[in-house]
Amino acid sequence: MDSQALLHLLALGNLVLAGVLWCHAAGRRGRGDLSAVLAARLCQGGAWLVPAWLGPMNDIVTAVFFIALTAGIAFEVAAFRQLAGGRIASRLLLQVFAVGALVVALAALLAGSVALPAQPGVLLAALFIVAAAAALGRGWRGASLLRRTMAAVNLLPLLAVAGGVIIRSRPVQELLIGRLDWASGYVDGAVIEQWALVAFLLVLLVNAAGTLLLGRDGLQSEMERLQVVDALTDVPNRRGFYQGLAPWLALARRPGQPTAVVILNLDSFKRVNDHYGHGVGDTVLKAIVDAVRGQLRDSDLMGRLGGAEFALLLPRTGLPEAVVVAERIRQAVAALPVKAERAVINLTASMGVTTIRAEDSTVSLFKRADEALQAAKLRGRNQVVAAAAPVLPDDDADLDPPAAAPTTVGQHR
Repeated sequence: MDSQALLHLLALGNLVLAGVLWCHAAGRRGRGDLSAVLAARLCQGGAWLVPAWLGPMNDIVTAVFFIALTAGIAFEVAAFRQLAGGRIASRLLLQVFAVGALVVALAALLAGSVALPAQPGVLLAALFIVAAAAALGRGWRGASLLRRTMAAVNLLPLLAVAGGVIIRSRPVQELLIGRLDWASGYVDGAVIEQWALVAFLLVLLVNAAGTLLLGRDGLQSEMERLQVVDALTDVPNRRGFYQGLAPWLALARRPGQPTAVVILNLDSFKRVNDHYGHGVGDTVLKAIVDAVRGQLRDSDLMGRLGGAEFALLLPRTGLPEAVVVAERIRQAVAALPVKAERAVINLTASMGVTTIRAEDSTVSLFKRADEALQAAKLRGRNQVVAAAAPVLPDDDADLDPPAAAPTTVGQHR
C-alpha cells in the first residue's frame, strides 16, 4: 500500500468516525467526553485530506496541515485527560496551541521552501503527541492496562518519525548501505514515510476503540458510584451508609471501644421547600452537609437517609463523646446563615445519639436512635438527646427494673 492510499485511509477513517460520533450525539443534551473526541476526529480527518488531495505541498499548505493535525491531537489530549479523571487545563492547552500555530504560520509566510514550516510543525505535533501519551498515562501505577497500552501506542508516530530521522542520517546511511546491503531497501524516504503513516493509522484504530471503552468504563463506574452516593450532597446514601456501618456492627460483638451513631434531622425543613422552592432547599442541604462534615474526623462517616435526615457514624467513640460531637454540630448548624437567592435562611437541627450494642441489628440500632431523635423533636427541637444506656441485669434483684427513658442533653428553645 503506497503513501497516497494510506493518506486517504487516514482521512476517511477519521471522518467516518466523526460522523458516527455526531450521529450518536445528535439529539442528546450533553455529548460528554465525546465532544472533544468528535472535534479531534474532524480536525485530523481534515488534516490528512490536505496531502491526500493536493499531493506535494508548498509552504502554506504544509502549515495548514500541521496546524489542523496538531489541533486534532490537542482535542485528543483534552478527551484523554477527561477519561483519565483529570482536570482539563483548557486555557494552557489553548495558549500552547495558539503560540505554536502562530510560529508555524509565520514560518510558512517567510519560507522559501517546504522544510522551514515543516520543522516547527513537526515539533508542535510532537509536543502534543507527548502530551496525549502523558494524559493517558496519568497515575501510571493505578492506570488500567488499556490506558497504558494506549499511551504506548500514541508514541509510535513520534518514534517512527524520530527513527526515520536517525536512519536517514549520514553515519547510519553509510553503515547500512556499506555493510548491510539487504537493509538498503528499508531506509528509503518513501518507505519511512509509509511506516510513519502506518503508525498514525494504528493510533487512529487504538484511540477510537480505546476511547469508547474508557468512556463506557467511566459511565459504568459513575453508575456504580451513584448506587451508594447521594447525587445532591455527595455523601453516601442510605445503601452506602449501611454498607459502611456493616463492619462496625460486626465489631460490636467483640469487646473493644464503642462506636456511636447519630441521626440528624433539620427542623422545619419542609417550610424552606414550600416557601422558596426545591432549588433553594438543595442549596441549604449542601451548605448544611459542608458544615457538618467540617466538625467530623476523616474516619467518621456521614450519610443521607432521605429528605432532610442524615446519619453519622463515629467509630471508637463512646456515648458521652458522641453527645459532645453532636452538640458541637448542633451549634454549627444553628450558627450557619445560608444565603439563598431571596433570603438568608437559618435552620436548626435535632439529633438522637446512641452507641452500637453487641445484640444490635440495623433495625434495632436505628429504632433506638430514631426514638431519641423523636424525643428531641417533642421536647422543643434544636437539641441533642441521647438514648438511655442499657440496664444491666442484677442477680440480687427480685424484679426487673423498668426501662430507662432517653436522656436529654440540654434544651435550646
